[in-house]
Amino acid sequence: MLFSFRHARSRNYVRELESCRLESVSVDFGDYHPLKPITVMESKTKKLGRKGSTSSTSSSSSSSMMDPLSSVLDGTDPLSLFAATADPLLTATTDSARKKRDKDDSSAVGSDFEPWSSKRADILARYTTNEKLSIVSERKATTPGSAVSEKVRTRLEELDDLEEGSQKELLNLTQQDYTNRIEELNQSLKDAWASDQKVKALKIVIQCSKLLSDTTVIQFYPSKFVLITDILDTFGKLVYERIFSMCTDNRSSLPDNFTPESVVDTAKETCLNWFFKIASIRELIPRFYVEAAILKCNKFLSKTGISECLPRLTSMIRGIGDPLVAVYARAYLCRVGMEVAPHLKENLNKNFFDFLLTFKQIHGDTVQNQLVVQCVEIPSYLTLYSPAIDWILQCISYRAAEVLLTEMMERCKKLGNNALLLNSVMSAFRAEFIAARSMDFIGMIKECDESGFPKHLLFRSLGRNLALADPPEGDRLQILNEAWKVITKLKSPQDYINCAEIWVEYTCRHFTKREVNTVLADVIKHMTPDRAFEEAYPQLQSIIQKVITYFHDFAVLFSLEKFLPFLDMFQKESVRVEVCKCIMECTLETLDHLLKGCSGRQSELVSFGRDFEQQLSFYVEARSMFCNLEPVLVQLIHSVNQLAMETRKVMKGNHSRKTAAFVRACVAFCFITIPSLTSIFSRLNLYLHSGQIALANQCLSQADAFFKAAISLVPEVPKTINIDGKMRSSETFLLEFLCNFFSTLLIIPDHPEQGVLFLVRGLLNVIQDYTWEDNGDDKVRIYTNVVHLLSAMSQETYIYHVDKVESNDTLYGGDTKFLAETNKLCETLIAQILEHLKSLGKDETLKRQSQLALNLFNSILAHGDLRNNKLNQLAVNLWNLAQRHGYADTKITVKTLEYIKKQSKHPELSHFTDLAARLPLQSRT
Repeated sequence: MLFSFRHARSRNYVRELESCRLESVSVDFGDYHPLKPITVMESKTKKLGRKGSTSSTSSSSSSSMMDPLSSVLDGTDPLSLFAATADPLLTATTDSARKKRDKDDSSAVGSDFEPWSSKRADILARYTTNEKLSIVSERKATTPGSAVSEKVRTRLEELDDLEEGSQKELLNLTQQDYTNRIEELNQSLKDAWASDQKVKALKIVIQCSKLLSDTTVIQFYPSKFVLITDILDTFGKLVYERIFSMCTDNRSSLPDNFTPESVVDTAKETCLNWFFKIASIRELIPRFYVEAAILKCNKFLSKTGISECLPRLTSMIRGIGDPLVAVYARAYLCRVGMEVAPHLKENLNKNFFDFLLTFKQIHGDTVQNQLVVQCVEIPSYLTLYSPAIDWILQCISYRAAEVLLTEMMERCKKLGNNALLLNSVMSAFRAEFIAARSMDFIGMIKECDESGFPKHLLFRSLGRNLALADPPEGDRLQILNEAWKVITKLKSPQDYINCAEIWVEYTCRHFTKREVNTVLADVIKHMTPDRAFEEAYPQLQSIIQKVITYFHDFAVLFSLEKFLPFLDMFQKESVRVEVCKCIMECTLETLDHLLKGCSGRQSELVSFGRDFEQQLSFYVEARSMFCNLEPVLVQLIHSVNQLAMETRKVMKGNHSRKTAAFVRACVAFCFITIPSLTSIFSRLNLYLHSGQIALANQCLSQADAFFKAAISLVPEVPKTINIDGKMRSSETFLLEFLCNFFSTLLIIPDHPEQGVLFLVRGLLNVIQDYTWEDNGDDKVRIYTNVVHLLSAMSQETYIYHVDKVESNDTLYGGDTKFLAETNKLCETLIAQILEHLKSLGKDETLKRQSQLALNLFNSILAHGDLRNNKLNQLAVNLWNLAQRHGYADTKITVKTLEYIKKQSKHPELSHFTDLAARLPLQSRT
């Protein structure tokens, strides 16, 4: 016996809904008003006992209860009355909470702060190399005469003892091989951690951190920093989550705003052990990076741990001799600092000012000799600093006052208007601040030294800001003239187009077609010689996109004298097609918006009021006019469905012969139009949606036709679909559609000539024959959802209905043959789910097995009658399977067990008490 609906839970949906509502309590205040201020008289209190109990006498003019809002009404803080006698721990916690509450909102990092993850891809794409790369492993022997203890020596040897062969594996790699190897190390770190090999995990992190001291291929260093710090981030997260999980203490996990006092001793000892291990690392750079990676773990030890560690780590960076290595170390420290303590602005500033003090090292002999050896010019070298400096300044400038920008501009001037620093300032501060001072920045750019950092890059950064914020109106033309004087003199076509692309948007944003035409002419002039445009198609496409974005009137667009000559530069067939497609999409979007406006109920353009037949005729005519424009056809189908529902609303659901015929005409329009669409998911969703509309209007046979069409279309769903230019698996979208479909099938009455559950069986047959991904579980998830559907179908009264449509609960009325069919179908599904669970018994699939077993357990718990012994035993077996290999989420299993115990208090679920006793709770190692 499997999951038989002869043993399904009988559901009373109304009572279940009522049990979820909060209990209402009437309150009689009498003469007392909750907002009335309370005068608290002087009270005599004794010191708190060990358990916090007090013995006191107090009097009040109106009530013995203290009004928590009195501080708002009369300025008195009720908590301050107890400050002298309060428990020290309570006082410290309260003070901490008050300080946190009183902090300015600018100390918190919000969604307006651009995260490091958004910069990652750009850095990896920008800083590349064709040279060979190496990951060298070093081994050091402990000096025999060392004075360190045996325990410390053992620890040091463990950290230095790297795996044999690693050096040979990681020599002479291409950039792609190097990247792949780093990703493999990241995965090895996760695998080592999952298998409880913590020392091995630490070795991997240390060895990766050492790579950040190597600048032999200097152009690749920013990308190397991104790849290595990904591993450090993973390590930091694993350590923190491990220690955090140790604080459950068989109860519940710590809140996010926990204090060190609430951390159990075992967790603190583990945390200290990690810091001790890291302190044993001999080399400065790996010791710094690994400690910075777990900086957040200081929260477990001390309230001031992070604020004390940040200055010390900042000082450690002063020991790094290479200025490039040092500035990226500062960037990483600012990165983790913003994550764990964004309010500690002083440390951010200190890192930046330390960088300024050491900036002169860039022009020292050591760096200059290194650049000569690697054949790197100083302008190229300086651009390597940009990601790090940009990030540090972004952290400093986040929600900073405008006066800080003024201070930074002054510092730039004191350093002789250093171009690198000036560029980072323009990249970091708010665009509104930069735009307001555009002319000041242009003046500073003019005075910069051209040899160190090209001025066109500075104008490019300024242009990026002006694309986001408007400068003073009186300065706009002068700004354009000053920028274009520099841009048009650039001899390198690539440098030119990179700048021109940015400033085209500024021109389109603030000027007329005359100025835009002039800019287009200048671009043609620079990019035509030697067919330079062939190397700049992405930038040229961007320019076209910006022009058509700001010039919606195509009569004006094509009146631009240089627009068509500009298009002639797209001579590569595939690129030309993309550009034409971009222009056409803009046209279609305009038409689509127009049609949506025409089809709206409140539109004044094409609205026939209550003359619904005339409105439908307009839609039929529009379909013939736009038969090849899919977005228009989709909108027409939605509009006709909306028209059918408007008719239903007017008739209050009681159709006359005339309106019944009209809604059938609407349904027919949709049924005929949907097959002409090319997008298969558009067809699927519209078949389902239109079927629901037909059902709501009592067009039962038409609804069946829609649903059968949708079922027959499922086998045609491709394995991958194109989303925003990227090919992705379609199973997620198919799963979402099928779940929606099965929810609808609950209320669809069986056709009298097709047999019991005809549509459900038809859809299940299609799902059975569909070729699903080998390493996926979506098919089983669908089967589990169908089990839920069959449980709902076995109830005497369904949870929802369609007005004036009799569902199967009314048609069959609990008929035993109908219940037998649902039971038989459910047993088949459960058998297939269990078979799939059995197939996941291999090492690499045990986690999936655990998750699916727990899901099925929850399904049985929610929908099955566990008073049945066999069903009860199946639930227990699934629970044990979910926890067998230690992959079950402890939080979820604990909460599930708490839910079972809570439900056992209901008389009809008293058998849950015995079930809870049979469910062991295994802790994760």
